[in-house]
Amino acid sequence: MIILVDVDSFYVSAERIFRPDLEGKPVVVLSANDGNIIARSKEAKKLKIRMGQPTFELGGVVKQHKVEIISANFTLYGDVSGRLMRILNQFIEKIEIYSIDEAFLDVTGYERIYTDLVAFGHRIRKTIKQWVSLPVSIGIVPKETLAKVASWYAKKQPNYNGVFELREADRIQQALADFPCLEVWDIGH
Repeated sequence: MIILVDVDSFYVSAERIFRPDLEGKPVVVLSANDGNIIARSKEAKKLKIRMGQPTFELGGVVKQHKVEIISANFTLYGDVSGRLMRILNQFIEKIEIYSIDEAFLDVTGYERIYTDLVAFGHRIRKTIKQWVSLPVSIGIVPKETLAKVASWYAKKQPNYNGVFELREADRIQQALADFPCLEVWDIGH
């Protein structure tokens, strides 16, 4: 089995570590030249602020909804990412860093240690939240190709509490049938 650990709104979440006053507020992070939006909090997403949207298009939505605008701090994000990966490495030796905010954990051979992978996923989430204040979503799957699907359900469905396991064929089929293909990176629209 494979576990995908994915930080929710990574750049915003990294900023909130040192700016707890941003919690619960609409926040956007801008590109290196402050021209475009490269990250949004869930509150900003609800305002229909788009990824990649030019800053000048925000107009009155910033004042009306008190949107916090932050210039990207890539040094901070790299440091926070390194801390995250070191935490993950304490649980599992075999990790594949997928991006700055995502990693695959191969739990093959750990079945005797981690007999309940959903409980293990919750343990990972709790540890990351406690040690570096990052919210993560966790997808547990037999193959990496399903990982984004499982992590999407973990993130979007509150009844899963941030951890979703796709193991049985019928559950995989149902999850795929209900999954919006627009959410798959490099497939999308």
